[in-house]
Amino acid sequence: MEINKENLVGEIVASNYQTATVFKKYGIDFCCNGNRSIENACKGQDIDSTILIEELKEVDAKVQADHDYESWNIGFLSDYIYNNHHRYVERKIPEIKGHLDKICQVHGDNHPELFEIRNLFSDSANELTMHMKKEEIILFPYFRKLAEALALVQSKANELILGFRII
Repeated sequence: MEINKENLVGEIVASNYQTATVFKKYGIDFCCNGNRSIENACKGQDIDSTILIEELKEVDAKVQADHDYESWNIGFLSDYIYNNHHRYVERKIPEIKGHLDKICQVHGDNHPELFEIRNLFSDSANELTMHMKKEEIILFPYFRKLAEALALVQSKANELILGFRII
């Protein structure tokens, strides 16, 4: 998405939910007042729209960064998943729960289905958290050991090949 001062705040967050963090940093409501342009949201709070747009573009570019996951060994990939995804989810679950609490508080009387959404999210977040912990305790350590074993086998194979060349 091309981000400029005419974009609606809510549309930017809908396009890339990670931009919500930038709006939150500046105190810009992207939910109830998401129908405002960046320019109008910034004027109302004396925020430099150029700086805000640059930060939004940085977040958007990070999301689109490309990685060659297939070339990574399984141990490194496990560490990457933990450091970039598990930790991210652990940080964001409380933030999302906070947004859901606010939405329920503000709009719950007119939309009782919001409480069910909040409960479903909470249940899903708990299940996901348990699943990630299993990966961290069982699966990822196993993958790291596999990567170490493979590296050792490759090292020994290289020594043998070099030994045969010398003879």
